[in-house]
Amino acid sequence: MEKTETLVEHRPPGTTLEPQRFLINEHYVNLIVVSTNQFRQRPQNELIQTGVTHEKCLKKTQTGLECISPNRLFRWNPQSHCVPHAVMVSGVSGIGKTTLMQKFVYDWVTGKHYQRFSFVFLFRFWDLNKLREVSLEEMILHQYPYLESQIGNILRDPERLLFIFDGLDESIHQIDFTSSRLFAHRTKCGDIVVSLVRQSLLKGCCVLITSRPTRLTSVDTSVFQRIAEIMGFLHGDRLRFFKNFFGNEELSEKAFHYVQENDILYTFCYIPSYCWIICTVLSMCFRSQPTITDQLKTPLSKTVTQLFVTYVSNILTNHSQNKDGGHTDWELLTSVGWMAEHGVMNHLIVFDECHLESFSVKNYKHLFSSLMMESGQPPDVDYSFLHLTLLEFFAALVHFTNYNPDRLQETLDKAESCKGGRAEIFLRFLCGLSDSSTRSMLKSHVGELSTQAARHVITWIQKKIPDQRSDKYIKDKRGLLNIFYYLYESRNKALASQCIGTKKVDFSEVSLTASDCSVLSFILQTCRETEEVNLHSCSIQSEKLRKLIPALNNFKNLRLSSNLLTDSSCPHLASGIRNNQTLRTLDLSGNNLGGPHFRDLMEALTTSRIEELQLRYNDLTDSSCPHLASGIRNNQTLRILDLSENNLGGPHFSDLMEALTTSRIEELQ
Repeated sequence: MEKTETLVEHRPPGTTLEPQRFLINEHYVNLIVVSTNQFRQRPQNELIQTGVTHEKCLKKTQTGLECISPNRLFRWNPQSHCVPHAVMVSGVSGIGKTTLMQKFVYDWVTGKHYQRFSFVFLFRFWDLNKLREVSLEEMILHQYPYLESQIGNILRDPERLLFIFDGLDESIHQIDFTSSRLFAHRTKCGDIVVSLVRQSLLKGCCVLITSRPTRLTSVDTSVFQRIAEIMGFLHGDRLRFFKNFFGNEELSEKAFHYVQENDILYTFCYIPSYCWIICTVLSMCFRSQPTITDQLKTPLSKTVTQLFVTYVSNILTNHSQNKDGGHTDWELLTSVGWMAEHGVMNHLIVFDECHLESFSVKNYKHLFSSLMMESGQPPDVDYSFLHLTLLEFFAALVHFTNYNPDRLQETLDKAESCKGGRAEIFLRFLCGLSDSSTRSMLKSHVGELSTQAARHVITWIQKKIPDQRSDKYIKDKRGLLNIFYYLYESRNKALASQCIGTKKVDFSEVSLTASDCSVLSFILQTCRETEEVNLHSCSIQSEKLRKLIPALNNFKNLRLSSNLLTDSSCPHLASGIRNNQTLRTLDLSGNNLGGPHFRDLMEALTTSRIEELQLRYNDLTDSSCPHLASGIRNNQTLRILDLSENNLGGPHFSDLMEALTTSRIEELQ
């Protein structure tokens, strides 16, 4: 119970403070867990893909999405039509898989659930990697030596046993759940796990395994009777995390509001450890303020790269008060960086003493303890970064602290070839560090970061921008959007303008997330040459539209048809129309704009220069007619109007007809 009743919050980076410990029931925030098998195909980086899926889950919660709480993992599963004995829980790095397992064991120990189990054995795959061929009894006793005198009796009643194996993605063994091979008394731990899952060993026992989705794409999971995925925090859970972290309601709400307005940062807040990093950075920005005001100690981050640069910069600032003699910040960042890059390129997230020795990393330095976490006891000590994204950041940073053109190019080529977008965030960090203002935040600590590396990365981005006339530019819209993310991180407006180049931007039928809309808005605002924007059927609802409005102020033609826009979108649309005196064609067909706010849209029409307005299939009724009449009557430029497939009949229809007789409309449907 002592091992599971407390949550450990890592010490503030760069300080000598001890980690804070909290009772798990006081600081544990519920995670949304849903039944899924969507990890079978991952066309994007797992963090990005899960962020998109999470956004869909947010919508489903409002219509009754059923979540699986820990106490229901081994209850009847209607999908497999049985009570599971083998359960797989998937989740991206930092999502809370280990913490969820800790809470699961704690609730069992305290009698809250699963009292049918007499023993629950919890193992980490990374620890099992160190064992050679062993028997089941030896594997258990290695972790629980105090059970030696009882192990025989314990194993005689397998239906009372639950085995939890955390971190399948960290296993170095080939795990083949389709194998029915029997083994001798001793074998590899991976074979023991497979046999427990398949019930060829200890028939009747239960097994719970966790893994990152990337590992599961290459594993046959059909033997599991329940597969669930941790989706992380919902909106309310994120706010509760911020309140727990800051302990000050005014400050926590202010910090949360800032993050909520930045979709790039907010999207990743479904990940608990990412929430911790963001809260840590924001607390650093607010530190040393006599009162809670808008004047911050350091600028707030706009991009993910800036967030991590601020995080590392504050570590180095605090570390400067505790200098390690003869070992500079630059040297340690470089050695840790090359080790991190090796990890990114070789699927490694946990390192040991051999890795540290190979990359000349000095682990006895104070700064090192601020960058990496230790686990285990000598001589079996492991090292890992707080989050996979930190690993990717240091892997990118090293190319700017120790630039080698051949090595950087080799890394870019290898990262591009990674399947499933596995290196996508790493590439975004490289692009983000090409921005001189972002790099300058580290200058006082490690000197000038390489401008040559920045030019190298910018040249790489330029080469990735497809010719606007090519089929790739026209067809690979998602690929083009990825390039937009690189440009967003780089803050390079001149390069972004070059990327757009064409007078037409077309993302029709690409489902855009809130983050996509923020990135697209940044790109569109950099280019004044664009005349036409086609966002037909992009799933742009009201909040996403709000992100785009600042960029929609200088186009001639705008298509927003079939976008789930409702009456609540009309104020945003009205704002965009008022600020764009060049807009000539606006297509809003196939939405659902009927309602009280439709009036705002029509008022904006009176001051616009729109010549063509498409409003077919918009659920407009008789109550919309007075607003339509007012907009038409007071507009001097409208020539084409499509109101077909609405339901305008009623007592106010005459108002519309009167306005049409005095208008300049030439074509009406």
